[in-house]
Amino acid sequence: MTEDIPPLPWRRAVVTGGAGFLGSHLCERLLDSGIEVDCADNLVCGRRANVAHLEGRPGFRYVHCDVCAPGCPERLPGPYDLVLHFACPASPADYLRLPLETLDVGSLGTRNALAVARRDGARFLLASTSEVYGDPLVHPQHEGYWGNVNPVGPRSVYDESKRFSEALVTAHGATHGTDAGIVRLFNSYGPRMRAHDGRAVPTFISQALAGEPVTVTGDGSQTRSLCYVDDTVDGVLRVAASKSVRPVNIGGGDEITMAELARRVVELTGSRSPIAFIDRPADDPCRRRPDTTLARELLGWSPQVPWEEGLKQTIAHFAAPPPGDGEPAPQS
Repeated sequence: MTEDIPPLPWRRAVVTGGAGFLGSHLCERLLDSGIEVDCADNLVCGRRANVAHLEGRPGFRYVHCDVCAPGCPERLPGPYDLVLHFACPASPADYLRLPLETLDVGSLGTRNALAVARRDGARFLLASTSEVYGDPLVHPQHEGYWGNVNPVGPRSVYDESKRFSEALVTAHGATHGTDAGIVRLFNSYGPRMRAHDGRAVPTFISQALAGEPVTVTGDGSQTRSLCYVDDTVDGVLRVAASKSVRPVNIGGGDEITMAELARRVVELTGSRSPIAFIDRPADDPCRRRPDTTLARELLGWSPQVPWEEGLKQTIAHFAAPPPGDGEPAPQS
């Protein structure tokens, strides 16, 4: 079981990509913990509606900022004692639509975010991903596994962006002594995901609620390990509060096939949608489940929200979306 999270040790934080799905939940948790938060986002994939309920609260500030721009550090004057770098197109629909921007945010964006952390002597945490393991030949995937990635495949812009980010963070720590950690996230889900971002959970839910066929790629035997957003945020902040400079996996422990996930979503929504099987994308991983031994032993973390409860809360979000929910807001 997860132990109670200790008091968070920071006074002021910046979350790049803070108007995105996961970033907005991080902003909310930090603010609820009494920490001042700057939410930095250019709204290419994020949505201002995700943080609308936080605007006006003492200690919260939205900053329209492209983390890849040369003047980004000046737009984020701080001083901060925590930098959470979560800016990046994370869904297949986004990184396939924005391949060069995805590579830029992993390189230029990470370098700018690290510069902010170095300037202020802040703890830095990179949001990396299970995609660094590619289509893994080791199961479950542990942090010491180097991965099986196609560097020129259709998913490579995201996979290699994150792999480069990890190398950059490691080099920055070795060269400048930056207090920098890495968290590798596995298939988080929950409220504030976009209905059409290409990931399985929002796609299945939106199709089932609309009475459309629920489209499963391939034969549906490929697996993922889902982690509800509250558990993911808890894990992220535990890694941030630790002194770990090693990558740490954060993800769910219940491995499920995509066909079974589709059936469960149809059942929980009360939908009559049929399940339709479509072509499977190139380089789509066959199996994915994290080895979270390090998170459990180092941080006392393990996921707590059962899949059924998490899916019910996510379905409720999609069934009654707030104003402005849907596609990303245009860049302004």
